[in-house]
Amino acid sequence: MPETVMPGAARATNSPARVLFASLIGTTIEFFDFYIYATAAVLVFPSLFFPSADPASATLQSLATFALAFFARPIGSALFGHYGDRIGRKATLVAALLTMGLSTVAIGLLPTYASIGVAAPALLALCRFGQGLGLGGEWGGAVLLATENAPPGKRAWYGMFPQLGAPIGFLCSTGIFLLLSEVLTDAQFIGWGWRIPFLASAALVFVGLWVRLRITETPDFQKTLDSDQRVRLPMWTVLSHYPGQLLAGTFMVLATFVLFYLMTVFSLSWGTAQLGYSREQFLLLQMVGVLFFAVCIPLSTLFADRHGRRLAMVIASVLIFVFGLFYARLFTAGAAWQVLLFLSLGLAAMGLTYGPCGTLLAELFPTEVRYTGASLAFNLAGIFGASLAPYIATWLAGHYGLAYVGYYLCVAAALTLLALAWMPRQRG
Repeated sequence: MPETVMPGAARATNSPARVLFASLIGTTIEFFDFYIYATAAVLVFPSLFFPSADPASATLQSLATFALAFFARPIGSALFGHYGDRIGRKATLVAALLTMGLSTVAIGLLPTYASIGVAAPALLALCRFGQGLGLGGEWGGAVLLATENAPPGKRAWYGMFPQLGAPIGFLCSTGIFLLLSEVLTDAQFIGWGWRIPFLASAALVFVGLWVRLRITETPDFQKTLDSDQRVRLPMWTVLSHYPGQLLAGTFMVLATFVLFYLMTVFSLSWGTAQLGYSREQFLLLQMVGVLFFAVCIPLSTLFADRHGRRLAMVIASVLIFVFGLFYARLFTAGAAWQVLLFLSLGLAAMGLTYGPCGTLLAELFPTEVRYTGASLAFNLAGIFGASLAPYIATWLAGHYGLAYVGYYLCVAAALTLLALAWMPRQRG
């Protein structure tokens, strides 16, 4: 007997508004949690959790814990993907949201190095690992929740909504740090104010859970349940039957990850530490730039539904390559308006590549292993493209100059273009 309601009933219950809001709110919360860590890793954690090192080394150690989550994300993809492809999208999305939320709240409660010594950075790393596990399971499920409920001809448009969670989450996380910077002194912010965003995440998680628990299974997966087409080990099936799709999908979004973390984590670190911009000034410039990120996501998905997801990604990757050539010329000291242009152009290119990438990844794999396959490809790209990007960029800029950070981005864009040329062609 089927384990859940029949497909027709699921489609009647899951209205478009409910589906899109459920996919959007979950990824917004997840990315909010993820970004407050990224901001704190640059502004707060070096002095609170790694005070025994010199400032530069402390920043690199803090960024190393930031990178840890990206190595946890493929594990989260395998774990949550297994259950997402075995028991359903809904229950797995709830579990992923809880994992991410509890890890984030725990960070806000951690004692610092001054209180418990080396145990403090160890606990910080453990919580960061939990964040990675949760986000590893969240993204793929949210994209499938949207795309597997999409009507014909609107799959990229529906797949856009979980992607919008990234800029919205970033705006919320940056906004709360800006607000705290305005109302608290530096001593208050370092002493206890930085904990507020992590603890406030608990309220957002409750909202996300309430929305997620009110949805039903997607029609596509319900058909898999009804026809008993589930595979026993989704991860093994992906690795043994779809290695080409997995490899192509991983490198297809490589430039997406490199670009985003160069424009956010690295630029914030370098702009405040080396170029002389204040924390408040640079965060405000980033918030304006992220608006271009948000606007370009729907523009790219409209183009993708009309002309194809692959072509949309190719155009975006070419623009990223060109942007890399001008990276150092735009990112300079004493020119706030030029830095605003730098952030706006880079994050606009990010929106163009980020909008269609989720739908294109989902289309690489059949329904019975789609959660595992799409999540694993996306999060493997996170390891290669995002986990070490701030660290590599900081090292390149310190040893060879900012121009080489731009060349690093160009290499990532070139690899993405090669993957797009090689990947199996999908139905529109």
